[in-house]
Amino acid sequence: MKPVFVESVGLAAPGLEGWVAAQPVLRGERSCVLQELPAYQPGLLPPNERRRATAAVRLAFRVAEDAVSRSEFAPAELAGVFTSSEADTGILHRLCTALADEARAVSPTDFHNSVHNAAAGYWSIAASAKLPSVSLSAYDASFAAGLIEAATLAHGDDCKVLLVAYDIRPPEPLYATRPLAQPFGTALVLTPQRSARALASLEFAPVQADLSVMQDATLESLRCGNPAGRALPLLVRLALGEAGDAVLPGTGAQRWCVRVQPCD
Repeated sequence: MKPVFVESVGLAAPGLEGWVAAQPVLRGERSCVLQELPAYQPGLLPPNERRRATAAVRLAFRVAEDAVSRSEFAPAELAGVFTSSEADTGILHRLCTALADEARAVSPTDFHNSVHNAAAGYWSIAASAKLPSVSLSAYDASFAAGLIEAATLAHGDDCKVLLVAYDIRPPEPLYATRPLAQPFGTALVLTPQRSARALASLEFAPVQADLSVMQDATLESLRCGNPAGRALPLLVRLALGEAGDAVLPGTGAQRWCVRVQPCD
């Protein structure tokens, strides 16, 4: 596959509050201490949509706005790829609970937010984004699937792409069967050609190799505990500014090697 270039990064997880603050932790200069993320109010959303935004949508906006804030491109200039293993499990729980009740009174707002592309829809409203948008899911391989989709879209349509990967902690009883221990979100602004602010180029190849893991036990728990957290080995390479490979899980037994080459 042709390389794509990383223009900017967004990140939000316990102990990793924003890309700028997270870089010393990812470089191993500071230990990762799990701390609950404070509440977030999406800056781009109009008040009416902000009131309806769910936890999953707010997490997606948190990392998207973090990445776009350091990009030279306006949000409306970016195509979108939104990838999430489970999307909004809180909404799913409330809908199932309502349907199991005798009255079956489903909240219109919950129904409005129940679709998998809710975050992408809110973003298109907030950013006045009219370029192509894709929302997908690939279980634990959701980040790698989104990354490959974004790279393909960047070159196929010759456009700049905002990739957003996110998953929240499911409520009980869903958590018992899908134990995503912590919320995790990350975003990348990707371009088909090198921009003035490009951090690194990424090349992709399917491989048969061991997955990349984190040396820090807390970061490894974040990597294993959330499908979006599978991005951590790649994010470490970007934070270090060093060339190297990150092997990420694909679907089934598939593995993807992402080769990172910093832009000098």
